[in-house]
Amino acid sequence: MEEFPCEVIRNFSIIAHIDHGKSTLADRLLELTGTIETKSTGLNQQVLDKLKVERERGITGGPSIVMDLLRFAAQSVFQNDLLTKLSMIHMAHGKQHLLNLIDTPGHVDFAWEVSRSLAACQGALLLVDASQGVQAQSISVFHIAKERGLKIIPVLTKIDLPASQPERMAAQLQSTFGIDPSEILHISAKTGQGVEAVLRAIVDRIPPPSGNINSPLKAFMFDSLYDRYRGVISLVSIQDGIIQKGDKIASCHTRKKYEITEVGVMHPEEVPTSSLQPGQVGYIACNMKESSEAHIGDTFHRVGALVDPMPGFQPSKAMVYAGVFPVDSNDFIKLEESIKRARFHIRFSLTLTDRSVTIQRESSTALGQGCRLGFLGTLHMDVFRQRLEDEYDANIIITAPTVPYKIIYKDKTVMISNPTEFPDTSDTSCRVKQVQEPVVNASIIVPEEYMGEMMNLCFAHRAENLDHRYLDSGSTSEASARAILTCTLPLSEIVTDFFDQLKSRSSGYASFDYEDGGYKASDLAKMVFLLNGKPVDALALIVHRSAQHEVGKKWVKKLHKVIPRQLFEVPIQAAVGKKIIARETLSAMRADVTAGLYGGHYERKMKHLENQKESKRKMKRIGSVDLPQDAFFDILSTKSN
Repeated sequence: MEEFPCEVIRNFSIIAHIDHGKSTLADRLLELTGTIETKSTGLNQQVLDKLKVERERGITGGPSIVMDLLRFAAQSVFQNDLLTKLSMIHMAHGKQHLLNLIDTPGHVDFAWEVSRSLAACQGALLLVDASQGVQAQSISVFHIAKERGLKIIPVLTKIDLPASQPERMAAQLQSTFGIDPSEILHISAKTGQGVEAVLRAIVDRIPPPSGNINSPLKAFMFDSLYDRYRGVISLVSIQDGIIQKGDKIASCHTRKKYEITEVGVMHPEEVPTSSLQPGQVGYIACNMKESSEAHIGDTFHRVGALVDPMPGFQPSKAMVYAGVFPVDSNDFIKLEESIKRARFHIRFSLTLTDRSVTIQRESSTALGQGCRLGFLGTLHMDVFRQRLEDEYDANIIITAPTVPYKIIYKDKTVMISNPTEFPDTSDTSCRVKQVQEPVVNASIIVPEEYMGEMMNLCFAHRAENLDHRYLDSGSTSEASARAILTCTLPLSEIVTDFFDQLKSRSSGYASFDYEDGGYKASDLAKMVFLLNGKPVDALALIVHRSAQHEVGKKWVKKLHKVIPRQLFEVPIQAAVGKKIIARETLSAMRADVTAGLYGGHYERKMKHLENQKESKRKMKRIGSVDLPQDAFFDILSTKSN
């Protein structure tokens, strides 16, 4: 590592929308630099996408996506996680250069992860599909990179496809990002065409990191993971000084001291080195026992040589919450322990050393004991659920997703994410002054012919400040012109079926992205569902009053379909405050009590019928509705929530 001073180091990332060829380009870069072997068949190795869920969803893991956010505790997975930080050696201008690819996820749910990745970079490749053009998720990540002052290298890929339009897409890059078309590289990552020019641009355009080897050690930790044998492994970017095995270091945040047992880089797997120099990115093992000791954004220094800590990161905020309950209530202890003890590979084990996931125990009269988990966004939650089901056969029930609401009382402000805790705003004794809900600034890129459908969709979900502009202002083909639509949307409106409707109404052509827009006052209320007059807490919802009747009718009809018939008539009601806004009646199972009678007087039959009617009235007063777990699963697993 001594052969690679700062001037020959390039730390970069790849910014790309899902399925725009990020992993394929990474494969070609690794092959051209000799980091991995070039194969005559099966060239698309997808080195960055090791997990099944990554391949299916096109989510290449950033610092936390694979290693913390989605990673489970299996040791075999741990080895694959390290492949998202890759060091390559490339000969340019007569010198060997060390190229560090620090990968980032491309979805706004993981903006915190993106920020952590880019903090260790000086440049980024902006990768755009020449057949699809600029997409919404690329725009948001691009702005994060520009805010951090990174050098952007624009790259148009998939130019070998018959549908590619590189000139038109170059014009889009110019109008959207202000990029000079002469700076855009045209490549095909699949065939390798033009990829060598990307390597040259990385060396020539991206500035080297700064650092002084003679200054006191300053190592910036931008990620961490847990290994059952070596403890916490920290991924660090060396700002100043040198770090090597045997050094004694201390944390600026916790003040705890450690001894370095191993340092190294990923090339492409773990390769121990003698040291890490200024500007270099690698990993260190220092016998750190607990994941709680690893604070992202922390600064390490040599014991006895204090340094000014580097600016850290704002802690991530969970924006989507859902209750997780085992279908078999006897499995709760196993589920809870496996959530909290991520270091052991046991059935149902899931890694929640991730700082992005919050966990809190909760109980429900209908579902029993469970956990309430907080996620960064809907994709975060959905991928988490998918890995539980696909890889660990977890048999769980997940309640309808909710968002955190801000309840402003006359004397305090409270954050509420569980609908059962939401106050009755119509009750003056609650002393609620205002209810605020989180909103997002959304961006939708869509072909012009679908603009009307997208506007209707946004207005149906309480959109405000709707605006649009065209990306292809100079295009000669009006039918293929695309527009970017921006608006402000309540976060609660997009955590259910918004994305599915967006894809359906645009025939799959629209791309959607959003960023945090703060909180805004809103007219919200808690909706509860009553079965035979008794509330079911697990089904409580928070709804906007303008949609309460529609939502209430839809849910009571859904309940009417899945709840088994009882021996007595069951009213299914949706209530907001003390007002019933929707009702369905589940008819009783009825036995023919007069079937065994023959002959006799008419009053004899009427006596039996009256006795039956009285018994049913008594059962209705004191009876409880049998609501099986299967019914909850049917209700909450449907996408029409």
